[in-house]
Amino acid sequence: MRRRPSPNLSRRAALTGLLGSIAGAAFAEAPPSSLRPVARPGSAVAEPTRLRPEGRPSLADLVAEAGLSGIVGLALADMRTGDLIEEHRGAITQPPASVAKVVTAHYALAALGPAHRFETRITASAPVRDGVLDGDLILVGGGDPTLVTDDVAALAEVLAQGGLREVRGAFRVYGGALPYREEIEPDQLDHLGYNPSVSGLNLNFNRVHFEWARNGSGYDVTLDARSEAHRPAVRIARMSVVDRQTPIYTYRDGGGIDEWTVARRALGERGARWLPVRKPALYAGDVLRTFARARGIVLPAPERTSVIPDGPVLATHHSAPLETLARDMLNFSTNLTAEALGLAASLSRGGAVPDQAASAALMADWAGETFGTWAQFADHSGLTDTSRISAIDMARMLARPETHRVLRPILKPIPLRDEEGNRISGHPAEVHAKTGTLNFVNGLAGYVTTARGVPLAFAFFAADLPARAAGKASGDEVPAGARSYAARARRLQQVLLQRWGLSAVG
Repeated sequence: MRRRPSPNLSRRAALTGLLGSIAGAAFAEAPPSSLRPVARPGSAVAEPTRLRPEGRPSLADLVAEAGLSGIVGLALADMRTGDLIEEHRGAITQPPASVAKVVTAHYALAALGPAHRFETRITASAPVRDGVLDGDLILVGGGDPTLVTDDVAALAEVLAQGGLREVRGAFRVYGGALPYREEIEPDQLDHLGYNPSVSGLNLNFNRVHFEWARNGSGYDVTLDARSEAHRPAVRIARMSVVDRQTPIYTYRDGGGIDEWTVARRALGERGARWLPVRKPALYAGDVLRTFARARGIVLPAPERTSVIPDGPVLATHHSAPLETLARDMLNFSTNLTAEALGLAASLSRGGAVPDQAASAALMADWAGETFGTWAQFADHSGLTDTSRISAIDMARMLARPETHRVLRPILKPIPLRDEEGNRISGHPAEVHAKTGTLNFVNGLAGYVTTARGVPLAFAFFAADLPARAAGKASGDEVPAGARSYAARARRLQQVLLQRWGLSAVG
């Protein structure tokens, strides 16, 4: 149990398109520190002589020089012993942002295994005879978070090659393999593509591509499910350009359609962005219907179903192995992948998983039982800022040999940079870590191999939650001060990484 504290794209290109977003979410208070006995700032552990020789600045000095408002907590642990080497306010629990995906990756790999693959199927409620299905066709999602338009096109091709010509029943879509959630974080702005729905049947990371171009006094707009090879129009989303100043976007549930509006004054001459999909199973069905028609198979409009009837399997698609999905999730910080992996892991462990919050709580319990740490998770992606973990607990979790063995090979290399932001060529230290960014929240956690070859685990969490709350209240996607806060946090991380990478620990 958890211990309570006192608080146009291929799959790869689609992943790349999710990078770099600064997310906004609601601010909520949570207990600020752990009851677990820890080394306190100012103790011998917090500032060992071998890391702070005479004249070298302390961690407190470096944090103060960075000028970050709010709380900065950090911790460094020796992987050979698990002992803390130094820390600064490291016992205070903070929102981990996307650093939470480190825990999710380990959780999913432990529960499902690195070779696990998600399966998407097309089944029939009756046998196909002479090319005719006198029954229903069902697109069955298995929780794959990485299904893309090209995969759906391939499924349609398998149907055609199998001889299917006519479907006399309904066309149904099943997304019940995972609990449905309309948004990962409901307190985010509606139009943010990195905050889509979660379902057992997902497509293109549950995003639709919105593109516009001025045409005289109006605009030509398109909504499609584009991929590297295809650009099918979609029917489950609709966009209207309206005359207003703000808000830039509005969303309304139009029953079977996502109804969007956009402010004309915000568009300019032309542009494009990904918008979230709120009806992912219908979205996937809509796209399959388009490809089936192109191959002479006319399907009715998709209908959602909660039942998978017995019948033959007509086509199957498998995801890449889970280890690959986890690596991509950590490298590209895909929120949908994190939620799908976390939910699938919880379901595989046999727990009651009615929703995202219950699954995240099970993941926190698993971390406590496995590593003796305390964490509070509201999701698996870090998009919700009510999640909490301390830098000390994160560093000690990473320092465990089994964690290093699982995570180190799939974490992204982090280059070391000089004060101008230029990459330092030939630096003797190596860093592999996961970043995390929300407005006025910044994290980094992972591994440093020092110039002497010593493996260290570290965690860095910075958050100004009052500023985050004010930014959210402004309604701005990137509120004033958020970018400069992130830049100062990243610079401090570089200073710390280079301090640790060149340390005399041996």
